[in-house]
Amino acid sequence: MVPEGPKFKEAIDAELGNLSGPFPSLFAKFLSPSGLFFLAFTAALLLAVLYLPNRLFDPSVQKITYTLGGLAIWRYSWWMTHAVRSDIFRRVKYPKMRRAADRVWASGWRPPTVHFMLTTYFEKPEITREVFDSIIQEIRRSGITAKIWVGTGSSYDERVISDYVRDVANDLDCDLTFVRQNQTGKRMAIGVVLRAIRRSGTSLRDLVVFMDGDAVLGEGVIQKSVSLFGADPELHALTTDEEVVCFGPNWMLRWLRLRFAQRRIAMQSHALSGKVLTLTGRMSVFRARHVLDARFIRTVEADYLDHWLWGRFRFLSGDDKSTWYYLLTQGVKMTYVPDGIVYTIEVIEGSSSKRMVANLRRWSGNMLRNGTRAIMLGPKAVGPFIWWCLIDQRLAIWTMLVSPILAFYGSMIESSYLITAVLWILCTRTLLSLFLFRYARTVDVTWPFLLYISQVVNAVVKVYMTFRLSKQNWANRGNQMAAQSTGAVAVLKYTVANLQLVTAVSALLWGLAWWSGLV
Repeated sequence: MVPEGPKFKEAIDAELGNLSGPFPSLFAKFLSPSGLFFLAFTAALLLAVLYLPNRLFDPSVQKITYTLGGLAIWRYSWWMTHAVRSDIFRRVKYPKMRRAADRVWASGWRPPTVHFMLTTYFEKPEITREVFDSIIQEIRRSGITAKIWVGTGSSYDERVISDYVRDVANDLDCDLTFVRQNQTGKRMAIGVVLRAIRRSGTSLRDLVVFMDGDAVLGEGVIQKSVSLFGADPELHALTTDEEVVCFGPNWMLRWLRLRFAQRRIAMQSHALSGKVLTLTGRMSVFRARHVLDARFIRTVEADYLDHWLWGRFRFLSGDDKSTWYYLLTQGVKMTYVPDGIVYTIEVIEGSSSKRMVANLRRWSGNMLRNGTRAIMLGPKAVGPFIWWCLIDQRLAIWTMLVSPILAFYGSMIESSYLITAVLWILCTRTLLSLFLFRYARTVDVTWPFLLYISQVVNAVVKVYMTFRLSKQNWANRGNQMAAQSTGAVAVLKYTVANLQLVTAVSALLWGLAWWSGLV
């Protein structure tokens, strides 16, 4: 149950307070009750490995074991590559960037103006006030010249924002401008705001902060972000660290925090190459020279894909992927700010499992729609490491499904093999969780289970979306859905898509059955 009114604000403030400050040491994490429970779970898992029957090298299933082992070596070697690169960025490269940025800031450098661009759509007033309070506090704290631009869909959000800003920011020399969208969808809302910023005579030397209406800025994030642009003329865009405040089922909060821990490793690894895989919509900062470009604006508000089956269709969500793709085509430098944080406030209403799948469908669809065309730019434009990351995203869709399928086939050959496979899965995901705990505030015994379930469900969703790239919906943004064609042509298209899906999955199932010796 989500609290209402003042109690909701108190709950948000309490959660933000719990998440503020540096991460505890790894030693302190494992000495906490949750950490001790995880250690007890790990000990029980080791005992199970030692004393339960082990069928890994049974002659009848040896081929399956070697296949799973080979895949594991490949996947975990790649994962360890990210972990090592992440540490290099966090411990070596970024501290140099931070020292240079701090020197520039201390010398008095400031951007001419920082524009805060965000959209909101019937957001809860308590969340809206928290968001704008964080913006105002950051403007005060950093001493920058700022303008706030808000894309709205109704007078409701405008009244909430204007009343609050009038009360708490009357001492600031800061413009607040509402831009009412005249077409539906977040992309169009962003588009009309960017066009208004362009008409206002914005300098090319300004910076523009892209934010979501439920993103609360952490203390010092603006100074930490914009100072990097002063220190590095080659830097054109960045995105920041994220943490989540979730009002909903406990398992959903644990899952989201798991995803953000994974995100920290991946983002830092990617940033070592001077690129990232997305300029996250929760908060990203751009040089105004790109934001003011008519091609950039049009890409955000009307990005599309030409597909051999679905024809030309426009993207519903994924504006952060569109801005990222545009900058990839410009060949510019991007980075990630690990010490600047933004808090996402998630309110889960209705079925949490459906919300999870809906989020995965949206994220996976955005990745698939933009990944293909980014790969087509080639390793020279994208960068060899980032280019291979994009290819690996495609490969991982199918390799993730191999282990559960082969484990099932192995149990058909040798019934007790399933127990061995479950222990194998728990051991590997526990090992991965040990690394992820370095990027989280707490140790969580559910992570090995959530990690595997999330990987399998995500792979299934991606397989489904691979053959339905035009199918889009956005459950937490007014339940928007992309327009779907009807009639005989639509039936034919979906029939072809279903045939492709069935053929691909059948080929995978039959091929693995043949390889395992089941057929």
